[in-house]
Amino acid sequence: MEQSFKERKNKLTLFKTLRHAIKDKQGRDIPDNVFITCPKCKASTPSESLMHDLYVCPECGYHYKLSARERVRQVCDKGSFSTIDKNLVNPDTDAFPGYTEKIDSCQRQTGMSEAVLTGIGKIGGRKTAVAVMDSRFMMASMGSAVGERITRLIELATKKRLPLVIFCASGGARMQEGIISLMQMVKTSAALERFAEAGGFYLSVLTNPTTGGVSASFATLGDILIAEPDSLIGFAGKRVIENTIKEKLPENFQKAEFLLEKGAIDAIVHRSQMKSTIEKLLDLHERRG
Repeated sequence: MEQSFKERKNKLTLFKTLRHAIKDKQGRDIPDNVFITCPKCKASTPSESLMHDLYVCPECGYHYKLSARERVRQVCDKGSFSTIDKNLVNPDTDAFPGYTEKIDSCQRQTGMSEAVLTGIGKIGGRKTAVAVMDSRFMMASMGSAVGERITRLIELATKKRLPLVIFCASGGARMQEGIISLMQMVKTSAALERFAEAGGFYLSVLTNPTTGGVSASFATLGDILIAEPDSLIGFAGKRVIENTIKEKLPENFQKAEFLLEKGAIDAIVHRSQMKSTIEKLLDLHERRG
């Protein structure tokens, strides 16, 4: 894969050289949005090349945020994923002013009904319960619908004795729902306790960012915790903690690499190795019986 990235990097140099000389069929300049600028190193990459690289910058290795459907496409066997509870949404969105309009806007922009996609799919041929959070939908904050969808998936995995994989990405609790949102931390954690007592295997994949109530509940309760490189993982924000304890925290505090060094997670996995790593872990669990 490193050789593959190197080859694409060479192609990228050629793309950049030709960028302003390329014309479409009508003789117009190729629009700028064909190239995507990396938010970390500011390198411009052709969108098609970036897609082939699984949305990882070939210059600096920055892992772009993925939509839930793109994550499923990268990890699940082709055509194997079937969604559940896709119509389960919060029945009361009028309590907080403007909340209904915000939900409607997110639904139109993302094509999703809520901030998490749940279902059953195959990974390396093994039937697996999969949940993927989508940060485009209100920063994948956990409201009642998100908590209920994840809880139902855990309960289904328990009943059918399936391994469970959750891709976590969240800005925390859905504060427009108040205490109802905070209750989801307890509900999902309790469901995972029952899942563990039944002998289930839970793999939690932490992506950028995984914060707030999600990090304080189901995201960090996995049998194995793996993270994508440079992911922000933590509960309260760095500045909040510094103001509370009156101390300066390390520069890489709450980054995946810092957590791995301190033993808080088990591994950091590059996106190009994510599917094969999950397949190996599922295989080890199956062999364990």
